[in-house]
Amino acid sequence: MGMAQRRSSPFFMSYPSSVAGRPPKVDRSIMFVDEVEIRVQAGKGGDGCVSFRREKYVPRGGPDGGDGGDGGSVIIVAAEGVDSLSALIHRKHWNARSGGPGRGAGCHGASADDLVIRVPPGTVISDAAEGFVLKDLARPGDRVVAALGGKGGKGNLRFKSSTNRTPRQSTPGGPGEQRRVRLELKIIADVGLVGQPNAGKSTLLSRLSRARPQIAPYPFTTKYPNLGLVQINFDRSFVMADIPGLIEGAHAGAGLGHEFLRHIQRTGILTHLVEPEPTDGADPVANYHTVRGELEKYDAALGGRPEIVAVTKADLPSAEAVRRRLADELGRPVLLLSAVTGQGLNQLVGAIAEALEEPKAW
Repeated sequence: MGMAQRRSSPFFMSYPSSVAGRPPKVDRSIMFVDEVEIRVQAGKGGDGCVSFRREKYVPRGGPDGGDGGDGGSVIIVAAEGVDSLSALIHRKHWNARSGGPGRGAGCHGASADDLVIRVPPGTVISDAAEGFVLKDLARPGDRVVAALGGKGGKGNLRFKSSTNRTPRQSTPGGPGEQRRVRLELKIIADVGLVGQPNAGKSTLLSRLSRARPQIAPYPFTTKYPNLGLVQINFDRSFVMADIPGLIEGAHAGAGLGHEFLRHIQRTGILTHLVEPEPTDGADPVANYHTVRGELEKYDAALGGRPEIVAVTKADLPSAEAVRRRLADELGRPVLLLSAVTGQGLNQLVGAIAEALEEPKAW
């Protein structure tokens, strides 16, 4: 096949010369969506039918109008295997089907199927107009009816009585509910990595799990949370979340503020990473207190969450001195680790495993 024929063929796809032979790289940051607002519309109920039996040799056949079918409801379900709200970002209107109308000969209209929207576990469903929470879909299988379908109308067969043998009344189908719904995903993880930008959180996650977050030698490389499964031994593991870096004022919206902090609320244990030599020349101990203060200002309950403190980049000359300062000030052990050389990683996993065995107080 010549080049002209190949390019005209519907089965031939060309790529830029810089990536010839390979499909273009997908930007995963576009795929991760943790907040979206949609409009849901349940189906209308089918109208009842006014009909009379008309058949040869059957005088005064009487009413035989059937009921209308129920409209479909819009149901939101937390499903395993769904990790983002990206499937909803390009579809703002979700409409369930309406029920079928009743018919003669006592035939009822068909009820419509429910419209099911699958979301990740940990999604909070709230009414966008009123602001109240409909339900927190914390576990797989949790569900909520976001919009209830209308009930089917009654046919004239329902109104037959000894005093009304030829009823000519019926009822229309009920309207379906309509609502604007806000979906907010708060990731669920056993351990959350927190710290200021460039503290080494993404590098640590990539060493302890098979997750492959974006890593670069500049701050704010991580623009969305990453999850990784860390194996303790043959039959024990835990989920670790890499939370993007926090800066002063994050609780009030500085940086991406609430976009980051909401994901920490569901993590069981906080692993606080401290960079010994910040690029801006700030005091690493002061940076630790800054992050702690932002967590407590956003949600006071985070102040009582179990915390493991570790100084990263152990190969730097000042790392050990910073570790000692933090340990003296906090009055508890502070780990020293390096995600590049592997120093202290086993001690960190062991400390997390021990903390996970303690009774949960949050």
